Amino acid sequence: MLFSDPYQALAATILSAQTTDEQVNRVTPLLFEKYPEVKDLAAADPADVEKTIKSVGLYKSKATHLVAAAKMILADYQGKVPADFDSLLSLPGVGRKTANVVLFNAFGKPGLGVDTHVHRVANRIGLCSEKRPEGTEKQLKDLIPEKNWGEAHHLFIFHGRQVCRARKPKCTSCTLLDICKSHPCGSE
Repeated sequence: MLFSDPYQALAATILSAQTTDEQVNRVTPLLFEKYPEVKDLAAADPADVEKTIKSVGLYKSKATHLVAAAKMILADYQGKVPADFDSLLSLPGVGRKTANVVLFNAFGKPGLGVDTHVHRVANRIGLCSEKRPEGTEKQLKDLIPEKNWGEAHHLFIFHGRQVCRARKPKCTSCTLLDICKSHPCGSE
């Protein structure tokens, strides 16, 4: 995702749920041109924001969340995106994954966001045995040193997209084959 400050990181991460980074990267330049600062988005009509982000999945609820989060940032955080986990979680449209991703990418603080790729890969290779992303997050945070959480998040996503894909994992080219609990996956 493309962003240049914490406001843009937050907005892009909220937009990223249930859609591709490519789609987010197509929409965010338009969004940030129209609403360059938190105060601009806070003053926006969610219906106008919807028109700008319509090509992103769940655009109606995301538009509502973006405007509500911007209003809350203005009212409760002096117009600055908060840089702590609990405050981020208090914002509309922000769950654990988004808070963790924003902490790491916008503020350089430890954060390990667990999206579908991270959850699938960590459980498939046997680092976790969790049904819910929250459990995967907790187990991974117990296993991985805090200073490596953000990088681990990106590595899990990369591995999940390129090798350990949901439908046709490329087990024969996997560098984690020796430790993987799911091999042989029988996909190739």
